[in-house]
Amino acid sequence: MRGPHRSVTMMLAALSVLTVTALVAEAQGTLEKIKKTRTITIGHRDSSRPFSFVGDDGKPTGYSVDLCVRIAAAVQQELGLSDLALKWVKVTPENRLAMVANGTVDIECGSTTNTLSRQEQVDFTHMTFVDGGSFLATEASGINTVNDLNGKRVAVIPGTTTEKALAEAVAKAAVTPQITKVPDHAQGLAALERGQVDAYASDRVLLIGLGRTLRDTSKINVSTEYFSYEPYALMVRRGDSSFRLAVNRTLSRLYRSDEIVRIYDKWFGDMGRPGSLLHAMYILQGLPE
Repeated sequence: MRGPHRSVTMMLAALSVLTVTALVAEAQGTLEKIKKTRTITIGHRDSSRPFSFVGDDGKPTGYSVDLCVRIAAAVQQELGLSDLALKWVKVTPENRLAMVANGTVDIECGSTTNTLSRQEQVDFTHMTFVDGGSFLATEASGINTVNDLNGKRVAVIPGTTTEKALAEAVAKAAVTPQITKVPDHAQGLAALERGQVDAYASDRVLLIGLGRTLRDTSKINVSTEYFSYEPYALMVRRGDSSFRLAVNRTLSRLYRSDEIVRIYDKWFGDMGRPGSLLHAMYILQGLPE
């Protein structure tokens, strides 16, 4: 009997070591990891204009990227580091949640909508923008609202909140479009330019940014209708309250200052002043110290 008991004891001891190791790793948290490595790893998108995309110089840029650069500077100051390297990692709609959840990136700076189902995998910071689903459509298609979609070809990225909201809006309107699934914004825009689809569905501000890159904008319109509500936020690892607080503290300080006005004007100034909903978001998320 001594043999089996000894095996069980050794197994329990090994499990205890693994459990303690996991707890220590989790307790370490993102701030400790950043302090140890002197590096913050930031996830970015390659074509989510004007929030997160790769510029002509090959570097990540955009509204969300600007927010994250300021967050990195604040974290560096909080940790008392003389230098902090910014490591940029491209993420996609398909892998962005997993890249945050498994620790590949410390924070995702893109155009991700905060949803309850996504909170099962990651945590979200303060809201960073408020937008809604809409259409970038050819003038010839006559598409401006969901009611105009019957028999029309509409491209959308699968697995996004836009896809789900579009399906619900289509069902409610009792119309039957032909849905084409594309892997990213670039492919959706390309399908529209080639005449393979009549419209591309995504968040309205993203569509405006994407529309600016078209070779011929004279025959393309952005719908005035919203068919969904999209509260954007930055993703961080689930349960890491210290890092999330550091990020939220930076965002609140920005929202209480004139600096958020300069960041907004840089990326959205030609679209006019922030709408009432976005203005309210800045006020409500500008929490006091």
